[in-house]
Amino acid sequence: MTQPSLSPVSSPEYTVNKIAEVTLVFWVLKILATTLGETTGDLIAQTLGLGYLAGLGITGAALVVLLAVQIRAQSFHPALFWAAIVGTTTAGTEISDFMDRSLGLGYMSGSVVLTLGLLATLWVWHRRDGTLSVDPVTRRDTELAFWVAVLFSNSLGTAFGDFLVDNLGLGYMVSAAICTGVIGLVYLAHRGRVMNEIALFWLAFIFTRPFGATFGDFLTKPLEKGGLDLGTYNASAVCLVLMAGLVFIETRRMKTKAIPAL
Repeated sequence: MTQPSLSPVSSPEYTVNKIAEVTLVFWVLKILATTLGETTGDLIAQTLGLGYLAGLGITGAALVVLLAVQIRAQSFHPALFWAAIVGTTTAGTEISDFMDRSLGLGYMSGSVVLTLGLLATLWVWHRRDGTLSVDPVTRRDTELAFWVAVLFSNSLGTAFGDFLVDNLGLGYMVSAAICTGVIGLVYLAHRGRVMNEIALFWLAFIFTRPFGATFGDFLTKPLEKGGLDLGTYNASAVCLVLMAGLVFIETRRMKTKAIPAL
């Protein structure tokens, strides 16, 4: 007997994967999103002078709206997905800075707290689903776990990047190079069959965040601090334009793939 269909709002499952296909373009967009999140977060809290608590309130509210729309959607929409990723990176910047500068935890302690939060999220997710794979994500509860893990990882990436630059005094380019080196080692471990694709994805996802964060600081900070002094407005605009262009290309590519060959 045919089961009655559930309405889109009440159904816990989707008909397609809700997460972007993990390709080279995915990682380029992820880095641009982390850089945009860093520059936009600094723009709100520092350039506009609103402070970290107000910045967290603004970016947190925007993130809740974006995630509500994203999770409610029944299909994958590239622009919506990447807007939600930017929302997590922007809110993550404010979370990290608020923990360090307003609460006085410091980047090291903040990184530990955020790491524990991320590990707890991944543990609950794996215990429930038996996997941490994002290919596919076709359930609402799994997608919610994914976004919580993304928020923790992006907040952690900001704190860790600032720890490398400020606490260890390594500078923006050296810190970015270290993160790149870690990602490279993870990839080599995967190629050598020491690490599976799921572990590779999450480690790369985490370490592309401090790479983007330190690169964002490199673009915006004054010359005397080792940056390019582009300012938060200019750096954010450049990242936004680049992201919009790549998302447009990906959307066109998806539509082309969906058209059956004659």
